[in-house]
Amino acid sequence: MSVVTTLEMALAEIRRRDGKYNERAYVFVLAALEYAQTRLPARRHLTGVELTWACRDFALEQFGMLAGTVLTHWGIHTTEDFGQIVFMLIDVGLLARQPTDRIEDFERVYEFTEVFKAGAGYRWPGVSSG
Repeated sequence: MSVVTTLEMALAEIRRRDGKYNERAYVFVLAALEYAQTRLPARRHLTGVELTWACRDFALEQFGMLAGTVLTHWGIHTTEDFGQIVFMLIDVGLLARQPTDRIEDFERVYEFTEVFKAGAGYRWPGVSSG
């Protein structure tokens, strides 16, 4: 079975089970996981906290100052939402979990209003700070 077929099947199962988040939110979390992995010296399991921060960084890189707006449009309002998405991706077989992984690991990692407020953490491309 190809990766595309597996992803399509998993997304179809997610649609069947849960309509809370836009389908793009699930693909975004998978992409944020890959984004985080490419920044590590070697691939490894990420904690919920690490993945949550990677989601923030990836959102800012992809969407700039609109990151918070895009995530909110997809139904993501808190770091707990990332946990809900991750555990759904685990349930449909797209991600694996360690025995120590808990959905509570995603609770209150940061406040969306702070990390996604206008300009927070966003670096304008091509502009140096010095």
